[in-house]
Amino acid sequence: MACFTVPATEAIITTVAAIIIKSKEKKLINLSKSDSNQDFQKIPFSTKLGWLNKMLWGGSALLAFEHVWHGEVVPFFPFLTAVKDGNTAEMLKEMSTVGLSMSLLVTAVWGIMLGVVSIFEKRQKKTKNLGALLA
Repeated sequence: MACFTVPATEAIITTVAAIIIKSKEKKLINLSKSDSNQDFQKIPFSTKLGWLNKMLWGGSALLAFEHVWHGEVVPFFPFLTAVKDGNTAEMLKEMSTVGLSMSLLVTAVWGIMLGVVSIFEKRQKKTKNLGALLA
């Protein structure tokens, strides 16, 4: 019915957060341009948050399309057939169970991705430091 609205709401929030974080990172990069002799660069957090945004927006769009396909979302007010039919309680229950669990799962997968990337970044930094010591 409307389970796609929960990940879409999270996507809106994380998109705004990514824009704010990216602007702060740009200011920080401009202040620390003198440290350009460093070969190793970590992936900015705004980029990593962008990964979560893409996962959430893609999943929400796919779910919204599926709901349109099955006639649960219509192009006229009130847009959700559950509201029109008086199944608002059932719709809210689906949003709080299915929608919330989908959002949590996507965020958990993103967290695992961040963990793997962190391992690779540490490994790369260690390799660069070892190469500098040997040179």
